[in-house]
Amino acid sequence: MASIDIDRGAELTAGAGTSYRICRFSGLRIEANAERLIKANAVAAVLFLALGGLMGLLVALTRWPAVQLLPAEWFYLVLTGHGANVLLFWIIFFEIAVLYFASAVILGSRLGAPKMAWLGFALMVVGAVMANYAVLRGDSSVMFTSYPPMQASQWFYLSLILFAVGALIAVFVFFGTLVVAKSEKTYNGSVPLVTFGAITAGIIAVFTLASGAIILIPTWLWSLGLISGIDTLMYKVVWWGMGHSSQQINVSAHVAIWYAIGAMVVGAKPLSEKVSRMAYFMYILFLQLASAHHILAEPGMSSSWKIVNTSYMMYLAVMGSMIHGLTVPGAIEAAQRRNGFTRGAFEWLTKAPWGNPAFAGMFLSLVMFGFIGGITGVILGTEQLNVLMHNTIYVPGHFHGTVVAGTTLAFMAMTYLVVPLIFQRDIIWPKLAKWQPFIFGIGAGGISLFMMGAGTLGVARRHWDISLADAAHPFEFPPAAYLMMGLNGISAIFAALGGVIFIVIVVASILAGPRLDVPGAKLAFPLHDRGREAVSEYGSHGTLKLPGTLILVGIFFASFALYYFVNWKYLSELWLFR
Repeated sequence: MASIDIDRGAELTAGAGTSYRICRFSGLRIEANAERLIKANAVAAVLFLALGGLMGLLVALTRWPAVQLLPAEWFYLVLTGHGANVLLFWIIFFEIAVLYFASAVILGSRLGAPKMAWLGFALMVVGAVMANYAVLRGDSSVMFTSYPPMQASQWFYLSLILFAVGALIAVFVFFGTLVVAKSEKTYNGSVPLVTFGAITAGIIAVFTLASGAIILIPTWLWSLGLISGIDTLMYKVVWWGMGHSSQQINVSAHVAIWYAIGAMVVGAKPLSEKVSRMAYFMYILFLQLASAHHILAEPGMSSSWKIVNTSYMMYLAVMGSMIHGLTVPGAIEAAQRRNGFTRGAFEWLTKAPWGNPAFAGMFLSLVMFGFIGGITGVILGTEQLNVLMHNTIYVPGHFHGTVVAGTTLAFMAMTYLVVPLIFQRDIIWPKLAKWQPFIFGIGAGGISLFMMGAGTLGVARRHWDISLADAAHPFEFPPAAYLMMGLNGISAIFAALGGVIFIVIVVASILAGPRLDVPGAKLAFPLHDRGREAVSEYGSHGTLKLPGTLILVGIFFASFALYYFVNWKYLSELWLFR
């Protein structure tokens, strides 16, 4: 695989003072305003990842019975900060960078309304900093869901509102950029699949942020004493319209990243643009409704509503992810076979560029999201099975499989492309970078699996002490539960190590990495010579000769069925009748 060496000068200009440069390695046209905003959002994202990751390690070491690092009051404070920093600030800052990349860069367009984009960024930064201040001063330890009657300080709710408004502005700038690109004809035909995935994320983001505004504004007024109270059931329903739907933004964004990395690293084109787009469309229609599994135990929700959400809607949403689970590895296999790796069923996979952290991180994200996060999500979303794990530590185990092993690892992988293409600095210490996705992936996967194992044994979701030693009636869990929480702590150390390596490499690369804007510069991890065409142009590969992918999909479905029915066996042990 050769890199594209397009040497057209550092900068081009185009009307109204808009300046562009042509990336000599990817061939993509990058506008100056878009470049600066991608940089700003990516840097902010990494900073909050570092803070949230540190808090996550403290949480895991406290839940480890042999260590129990923090006292109860500090545990709940740190847990609240951990959730806000990694589930909101790290991920959404990076997603905004992805939206700008998928619109302005991939379409070769100028950014729509850059001044508004900077306003949105400023509001997001203010909101994120204010939220951390409110939490760290000790009066907002309400955890991520912040269910009433627990009440945080007014500054906590205001911070989330400011952050959400800023993010909403950024999303509208993204849509405006799409309009600009269409009107100025910077691309031909339909938008490429990566951009379509970003559009899906943007549409879901509008719904998500609107839900946040609907519930957080009255909650803020409640904290100010201007209204007397908040109906708890109403709060939960609307809040999860934001809280769980934010994960659907993540899913849409990281699936788009899977397609983008596959295109740029191995030259992978979608097997079928229409099929992949249909899968994204199913996300828009059905995926938000899957949030019902968080409130299935609420007596105020009707049985018919629960049944519809946990059956028909969930099946259609899951089908969308299963389509991507076929088409992403299928596109990679098709590209690799076109690259000459045609021997047997798996030469395309064994000869894949595993030494490239972008590819390795992407593929590990795909596998762990499917096998760990995806399968267990269906279990939690099944009304009858939900009773086994509801409000146990199985729930955060599941979303660590989706958000950490899936989304965060995919975003890390994309960063290894963003640094050279946007910051124009090569990745420093490439040998260390090769191992980073695997170290972090082992840790993230372990956290998820061991949390779910402990949750299956009944360990509570939010309690700081597994032994419940301060309870009026302590409960003795089986020894396996203590083992699981210990292994969770060890896994957290691995994940933290992988996170530290990632942050150090990224920061060092930006500050001191080899410059790529000089003659003769080469990438440590080259792009495919068909990468620009594959990522920025509409089109399908159109092959069905994918024996390796079909085998992998077969293994996934067999694992899915086995785990699904094992959980029904667990459920049967709760029944009174044999």
